[in-house]
Amino acid sequence: MSKSKTATGLVVASAMAAAISTAASVAPAHAEGAMEKCYGVSVAGKNDCAAGPGTTCAGTSKVDYQGNAWTLVPAGLCENADFWAKVIPGDRAGSLEALDRDMVG
Repeated sequence: MSKSKTATGLVVASAMAAAISTAASVAPAHAEGAMEKCYGVSVAGKNDCAAGPGTTCAGTSKVDYQGNAWTLVPAGLCENADFWAKVIPGDRAGSLEALDRDMVG
């Protein structure tokens, strides 16, 4: 992997972590501590677990925003397209179900 791609991945991962942390701190009180699986938002190798072919568990996603890999996010954040538009390049957004995009193979 090139230094440029690695640096870009680190910047995206850091921005996403900061944004999720901020979102968690302003989440409604009724959702405090509640998390949900969000597919298609993980940076390569940073997913929490697998959903299908090409992944086996934590840290095994092969491409950024792989549709069948999920990451835990604060409840209610996954389907917030406005939020993801700010932290993920392109028109990608999170989903509560596995997506058929950015797959390995």
